[in-house]
Amino acid sequence: MTFARSFMACEKTGEAPDIIGVFVAIMKQLRLATLAAGLAAAASFILVAPAQAQALGGDSGQTVDTIAAVVNNGVITRRELDERIGLITHRLNQQNAPVPPMDQLRQQVLTQMVLERIQLQKAKEDGITVDDAAVQRTLERLAQANNMSLEIYRARIEAQGVPWSTFMSDARTELTLSRLREKEVDSKITVTDAEVVNYIASQRGPNAGQTNDLHIQHIFVKAPLNASETDIEAAQKKAEALLAEAKGGANFGKLAKANSQAPDAEKNSGDLGFLAPSKLPPEFVKAASALRPGEVNPDLIRTNDGFEIVRLVERRAGQGTSADAPKLVQTHVRHILLRVGDGMSEPQAREKLLEIRNEIAAGGDFAKFARTYSQDGSASQGGDLGWVSPGETVPEFERAMNSLQDGQISDPVRSEYGYHLIQVLGRRDAEGSVAQQMDLARQAIGQRKAEQAYADWLRELRDTAYVEVKPITSSSVQ
Repeated sequence: MTFARSFMACEKTGEAPDIIGVFVAIMKQLRLATLAAGLAAAASFILVAPAQAQALGGDSGQTVDTIAAVVNNGVITRRELDERIGLITHRLNQQNAPVPPMDQLRQQVLTQMVLERIQLQKAKEDGITVDDAAVQRTLERLAQANNMSLEIYRARIEAQGVPWSTFMSDARTELTLSRLREKEVDSKITVTDAEVVNYIASQRGPNAGQTNDLHIQHIFVKAPLNASETDIEAAQKKAEALLAEAKGGANFGKLAKANSQAPDAEKNSGDLGFLAPSKLPPEFVKAASALRPGEVNPDLIRTNDGFEIVRLVERRAGQGTSADAPKLVQTHVRHILLRVGDGMSEPQAREKLLEIRNEIAAGGDFAKFARTYSQDGSASQGGDLGWVSPGETVPEFERAMNSLQDGQISDPVRSEYGYHLIQVLGRRDAEGSVAQQMDLARQAIGQRKAEQAYADWLRELRDTAYVEVKPITSSSVQ
């Protein structure tokens, strides 16, 4: 993947949420690839060391090496900050991307450097080290992924003006951060089978049917519709008291065995086991759709025969024919993105997209509007993102996309990138066996949970660190 192509991919998938996304994407891609022990995704990333930034476009004047920020017991110097800014500016210029105002760029770059420094300090506390052999293996994999020998790869990097020793140091830093994240975050992520099944079901769009077998427990209190009003009231009061006990954490099976008037109460304690939705009362299926495993339905269910208290024990993939089994669904989608900022306020972005939506509804060409107005890398393709698999877009985008009928256009959808106008063009089942699809779902859920957990962990780490940003003085300006 070339650097330019990786930047476009970040526009599509949400890898780079801000103006220094190019740099963040490089770092992130290398870390993820290293964790997976397959660095093809980072194949042609040429990491330019901060020490070389001035040669690539930074100012040639001398920098007074004052302190830019104090981070716990360490510091970030103005020279380090300016060199990193030079790197980012150079990369943005390479991609013909606009360079933001210097104050804004400096603030974001310094924030990134502070987080990096805090993590390296934490890695040192945890005793995490990366030896020379690990660095060498990483560089060999990078060279191999680029279809080069290590010698040719080294020559290519040095041709960019980057000393090999500096490049190795950067690789060591990324490996250190990867191992820190694995220890503190990734190793603690778990994905249950129920989460996988629910995730797959959520990808099927608004017309999806119920495809999960349900494990249900129930308590039945008899009160047929033709019973006297007094008997119905008494049965309801009994059922409400039992519901309160069940919601309060009482053992559901014991409650069912002692109180349920269903035929299965004595033998199975109200446990119906796993059943396909077609074999359950519709009221049970409807109630279970809003429950998480282990939850008791908060309301009584009234049937022709009485009152039911229902508890969802678990969900699993349907055990019927392969044609009925849940499948991951890919969505053919296109969008128009308006970014907030640089003269575009939130109300203005929403209003403009609503105006575009109305014009499209009146017969306008979505692709033409995307090419004219969209601020995403897909604009030249009429906003077409192609066939998108689950987990490839940011959550807000994916939720809105999954709620749309084929051909339907959304209202403006807010994400971290701005406002989107989304249109679903079609859906198809992903290829592969059910087991493969479930593995893909597990990976997507795990990655999403890990990203959120990592963000939370970073926030906590930052909150507990001592950070003092020094003001820029005239003596520290080049």
